[in-house]
Amino acid sequence: MELKFDEKGLICAIAQDYESGEVLMQAYMNAEAYEKTLETGYAHYWSRSRNKLWKKGEESGHLQKVRGIYLDCDRDCVLLKVEQTGAACHTGNYTCFYTPVKECGAGAEMLGILQRIVAERKANPEEGSYTCYLFDKGVDKIAKKTGEEAVELVIAAKNRNKEEIVGECADLFYHTLVLLSDAGVSLSDVCTELKNRH
Repeated sequence: MELKFDEKGLICAIAQDYESGEVLMQAYMNAEAYEKTLETGYAHYWSRSRNKLWKKGEESGHLQKVRGIYLDCDRDCVLLKVEQTGAACHTGNYTCFYTPVKECGAGAEMLGILQRIVAERKANPEEGSYTCYLFDKGVDKIAKKTGEEAVELVIAAKNRNKEEIVGECADLFYHTLVLLSDAGVSLSDVCTELKNRH
């Protein structure tokens, strides 16, 4: 597909976490960076300050494996849906967009953020962490807690108590994510199945 590069031969590129939907960073690509991205499956950008091609994470190890590429309607902006290793931002933050100006309520991306936190606790256990406690106890304990939360959600729904429903649903989502992580299943796997059923 024909891309519309600007007068400097650049096109805006936005990297988005393919699971959570979080916008990670904005950079620029020239034709070579775009082709390298297509060819290798890893995000490449054009550094305007260093005036050179760079593979995201080539020095830090914070690579961006490209899962999908989308163009906007004018073909002058590229959206990369990526599997981010480590932090996307040079400051060490997961996303470059960590400074709120006007916050909105949490959206569906919160599940992806929570999934990342659960995976982090699994990989790097912390003393006193409830998540680590569940992983330590194993699948029987995790499954039992998930089942209990499902029943509590049903009871809250039968009682028509919105506040309880929200709280119990949040508990169920959390425990389900721990259960999925323990089984080596990601939200992306579940979403792919939902898409296939659509």
